[in-house]
Amino acid sequence: MKSRNSSIYRKTAETDIRLKLAIDGRGRYEISTGIRFLDHMLELFTRHGGFDLSLKATGDLDVDQHHTVEDIGIVLGQAVREALGSKKGINRAGYFVMPMDETLALAAIDLSGRAFLVINAKIRASRVGDLQTELIEDFFHGFATSAAANVHLKVAYGRSSHHAVEAMFKAFARALRFAGSRDARLKRQLPSTKGLL
Repeated sequence: MKSRNSSIYRKTAETDIRLKLAIDGRGRYEISTGIRFLDHMLELFTRHGGFDLSLKATGDLDVDQHHTVEDIGIVLGQAVREALGSKKGINRAGYFVMPMDETLALAAIDLSGRAFLVINAKIRASRVGDLQTELIEDFFHGFATSAAANVHLKVAYGRSSHHAVEAMFKAFARALRFAGSRDARLKRQLPSTKGLL
């Protein structure tokens, strides 16, 4: 079976990002973004998704975290779209409900070829670790746009802002893992009646 890998290099005046992704990985990662909590979220995304991810990002963090966080989302979305190729034989859609102690997060993804993001998560803290929490939406928006995917995320309840963000990333990883998984019965079929994704 053909391996589903991608390698993306994106350089702008604000960021310099190199990313390698294997969809059918073993949860291995080597990640450096300059934002340690974002590193942690991407590490657990990789482990829970069963992907392999190598990511080296440098950005104008002396200005703000925004460009770095958003651009990493964009590049990750590009990598997923490229690695999935024609999308023949994949499940296409996936969802996951992730408990994390007192917090419950939900993620649903459709690799539909159409970009849309909905986030319903009230995160109380302005920062979790060293990450500005308002940028989480920018990360997922960048991903959804570049992956051409519907991404819906919700934190149903919870007290801890740390748990809310972490549960969202874990749910997202596991929903994406299922959506991108191959179904051997449908290996020659595109999961759409339109004939295009």
